[in-house]
Amino acid sequence: MSVLVFVEVADGQIKKSSLEAISYGAAIAEKANTQVIALVPGTISGYDLSGLGAYGADKVLHAEDEKLNTQGIRAFGTAIIQAMKSADAKFLIMAKSSLSDIIGARVSVEMQAAIATNVSGLPEINGTFSVPRSIYTGKAFGRVELSTECKILGIRKNAVSLRNDDKKAIVEKFAISFADNDFAASITNVEKADGDILLTEAEIVVSGGRGLKGPENWQMLEDLAKALGAGMGCSKPVSDLEWRPHHEHVGQTGVKVSPNLYIAVGISGAIQHLAGVSSSKVIVAINKDEDAPFFKAADYGICGDAFEIIPRLTKAVKALKN
Repeated sequence: MSVLVFVEVADGQIKKSSLEAISYGAAIAEKANTQVIALVPGTISGYDLSGLGAYGADKVLHAEDEKLNTQGIRAFGTAIIQAMKSADAKFLIMAKSSLSDIIGARVSVEMQAAIATNVSGLPEINGTFSVPRSIYTGKAFGRVELSTECKILGIRKNAVSLRNDDKKAIVEKFAISFADNDFAASITNVEKADGDILLTEAEIVVSGGRGLKGPENWQMLEDLAKALGAGMGCSKPVSDLEWRPHHEHVGQTGVKVSPNLYIAVGISGAIQHLAGVSSSKVIVAINKDEDAPFFKAADYGICGDAFEIIPRLTKAVKALKN
């Protein structure tokens, strides 16, 4: 028996959320007294896969097939199923994402496995196997019991801290036997969001609302985000007004984020926006309206004029770094 972790790759680089999934898998492996096997699909650029041992992997199966660079859902499902059978894996761990949601559903049918997504903590194993998960768009937590022999878990970002083990993983090539229909669908075009840091991968997010009064005032937020190494976000009204691109829209109908730090500037805090940020570890609200709903949800609040606060905050961050 083993724990298999599916590793997501973007532009030849391993996603941090997948490193967290490996660390989560290692915690389960310790409880079950077994090993962690990481399945890495496609081509990897400039990364020593044995280094995944630091995050808890005992072995890495590298399916180095260029056809897997296109993120074909059927092909990924086939790769995972063959790896699970080869390694006798009773657990499949994946980072929660739109991709893993679809793949996990396909694999669960084939492997007759129970599946839980948005998992927010380590399992309880006491005669039964249950995990906590985020529900109602992050406003509550529930616990679900998985009773099948094979189990699939989609781990929410920041649900577990990264391990730092002093070991190297064994790396093996893993050949996959694909069927013709694994590539029946093809990707004809990919349009990538602008920006150096993707919202879904950002550790810090700086987000602005209508309180900034217009698109011409966004430079000060961009300066703060650059100083912090943060991703840029915005409220829905801002994207609707085309002050900012739609892919920066954070909220229930936009991107859902769970960074270590979320800074909301000039955003009132409507429930639809809060639904997209409630998984953040720390929330800071900056607003001149002391009755803004965001202050009730925030860990820290600054009541004042953003046009005075943000430049001073940026200056302080730069001074601290220097």
